[in-house]
Amino acid sequence: MFIAHVRERDKEIQPLKAHLLGVQRLAEQFGAKLGLKHVAGLAGLLHDLGKYSDKFQEYIDVVAFHPEWPQPKRGEVDHSTAGGRLLFSLLHHKESTFLEKLLAEIVGNAIISHHSNLQDYLSPEIKSDYLRRVHDTDLPEYDLAVERFFQDTMSEEELIRYIQAAVNELEQFWDRTPAQSFFVTKYIFSCLIDADRTDTRCFEEQVEVAESNQHLQLFETYYRRLMNHLTKLKDKSNASEPINVLRAQMSEQCDVFAAERPSGIYTLSIPTGGGKTLASLRYALRHACKYEKQRIIYVVPFTTIIEQNADEVRKILQDSEHILEHHSNVIEEEQKDMEDGDEADDGLITDKEKLRLARDNWDSPIIFTTLVQFLNVFYAKGNRNTRRLHNLSHSVIVFDEVQKVPIHCISLFNEALNFLKQDAHCSILLCTATQPTLENVKHSLLKERDGEIVSNLTEVAKAFKRVELIDRTEEPMTNETLADWVKSEINGWGSTLIILNTKKVVKDLYEKLKDAAMPVYHLSTSMCAAHRKDQLKEIRDMLDQQVPFICVTTQLIEAGVDVSFKCVIRSLAGLDSIAQAAGRCNRHGEDESQNVYIINHAEEAVSKLKEIKVGKEMSSHVLARFKKKADQYEGNLLLPKAMSEYFRYYYNRMEANLNYYVKKLDKEMTKLLMSLSQENDYVTHYRKKHGTSFPLILNGSYKTAAEHFRVIDQKTTSVLVPYGGGKELIAQLNSGAWLEDVTKFLKQAQQFTVNLYSQEMEQLKRDNAIVMHLDGMIYELKENWYSDEYGVDLKGEGGMDFIGW
Repeated sequence: MFIAHVRERDKEIQPLKAHLLGVQRLAEQFGAKLGLKHVAGLAGLLHDLGKYSDKFQEYIDVVAFHPEWPQPKRGEVDHSTAGGRLLFSLLHHKESTFLEKLLAEIVGNAIISHHSNLQDYLSPEIKSDYLRRVHDTDLPEYDLAVERFFQDTMSEEELIRYIQAAVNELEQFWDRTPAQSFFVTKYIFSCLIDADRTDTRCFEEQVEVAESNQHLQLFETYYRRLMNHLTKLKDKSNASEPINVLRAQMSEQCDVFAAERPSGIYTLSIPTGGGKTLASLRYALRHACKYEKQRIIYVVPFTTIIEQNADEVRKILQDSEHILEHHSNVIEEEQKDMEDGDEADDGLITDKEKLRLARDNWDSPIIFTTLVQFLNVFYAKGNRNTRRLHNLSHSVIVFDEVQKVPIHCISLFNEALNFLKQDAHCSILLCTATQPTLENVKHSLLKERDGEIVSNLTEVAKAFKRVELIDRTEEPMTNETLADWVKSEINGWGSTLIILNTKKVVKDLYEKLKDAAMPVYHLSTSMCAAHRKDQLKEIRDMLDQQVPFICVTTQLIEAGVDVSFKCVIRSLAGLDSIAQAAGRCNRHGEDESQNVYIINHAEEAVSKLKEIKVGKEMSSHVLARFKKKADQYEGNLLLPKAMSEYFRYYYNRMEANLNYYVKKLDKEMTKLLMSLSQENDYVTHYRKKHGTSFPLILNGSYKTAAEHFRVIDQKTTSVLVPYGGGKELIAQLNSGAWLEDVTKFLKQAQQFTVNLYSQEMEQLKRDNAIVMHLDGMIYELKENWYSDEYGVDLKGEGGMDFIGW
């Protein structure tokens, strides 16, 4: 019997044939969602073919059963290349068809990469890592492994028939929609990674592989519960108030739209305070029931929105078990694994390996996650991210506050959504009161015509007008003058929210206001989710009691957080940010009108925060035009006309940044991933260098692109902090008790982690404030370094350009 894996605790063996066929079956299920059952199944069938070699069998025997013997060198056995080579030898020669070669390249890359990252078909160095692996790598026992595979798992004749079925599927798929080959390759890669890890986890946990979750019945139950909740709202005494009548009408429009329109990319531009969360949930549940979608995914820019929206949805749907909050990767992939892969650890299932196998694949019926995590699924390094991609298919995906997509990721975001719509059978809802013009860029978003759900949008926006914007940007303010102004006016203003652009000035202003004759609160992304949730509960209690107080924060509060202050002060930023800040003032129309002051802060260091810097400039331009010709904007900067104009200016000014320019390579990320051969200068250089045409159909630099991709400029690391229940989790971590249920531990840990920049991590490590577990896969912050007032207590913290994931 040939071995695939050995359980460390009891030395039980998983036969290689059982593993290959198990992964094949799972991959077929995942691939079938796009009509690519045999394409994905082929990857599963051949992914560990190299384990049939004597060298691997000897390796696993030594590490599992003879730990007292000299242990093999890490990375000595290559078991992932053989399957890719077999496909290449069968399908990639002169007589092969276009589709046969394409199949070999797509599936072969997934196979050779399943312990690392997809390889470059052609790199900036004008080399092909894919070709080197499947054609040039020395595999002394390749023929032996192939022979054993045909004898033990599937005969050669059966494999040829299976390959032909995969070719036929690929032909039908390509005829139906000539998709971006990058996304198809990434999808097959996702199917393989999840199938491989799921089959291995089930062997480790001694459970049967569960059937693919069918959530339709659950969605029907959820829809009934939501409608019961909405019915109760209609029975309230204030239901007949104009704003509440409008909310009910827009909610009804979402229901009708969801049932009548097929899946596509639509916009929901409900004004702030208009009940967007419940309206979008109503659309999602009705559409999921009507069109049999498999899950509903909410994607938000900041974790504060996840916390609030997930709690609200849990209460209404009366379910917490099936609603997942995915803030960040609690487990950090080791740098050597990110770069070289984890192939050397495959075989013996240790505690460390169990972390990799943990159920982290987005298979819950309702998921709340962040924009960073969503983009990482498609573009980031590390195959844990990619594992989740296939579970995005056949979903309703709701993007809350979609205007927060970072500017350098706009084109990549658009292309990902286009793939999900056209090929992955998704329906996508773009929700915000400040819709960006994503269709007016080079890599445009393929939105549906007449795709706005809210009818008479301008009239609705006017009806929701609850504030006056007061422009006080002519005279720049320091924190000193700002604090003096606030202290002198606060008694007349009542509850006041102050939003500034960087954490450093927020913290400094908080210190200057602490001697005010009323409570002062501070909110920051240096706090873990549970901490912010507790702070927001106190703030909401103060607002309910109508007690005057001050809250100083960054932009984390202005997108989706349901609070309503009497007065808001917003440091000059993009017009969308100003509008979102205005949505935290007089949010529910408690008063006829209240003031939102726009100030020009003199001490914010935003020169390196380009999106904020340019946003401020473009807003200044719109404000100046408004002063001269307010009638052109119908006297209101918060109406759709002004917002569309702002985004046109903004995208025009930032045009050079939209396609994710990689300075080190002098190339745009979109070209690294999506260029046709005739457009790719790497292909031209190859022809000149080798005097022959590039021998592959695909030419993308997938590995190179992943190495350079960051949603934010700097890498962050998730750290488990000692706040509230986080202390108990740290105690479990140190005792080893958490290993009994890794998945549950990781889910709970989401609430008690903070994402830190590399310079912050280095400072904490120098100060001996960080404890590492499992070779740096999980980080713990020591108790003295977490403050109930500030969260992670560091000095001179960076900006809030985009850090609230």
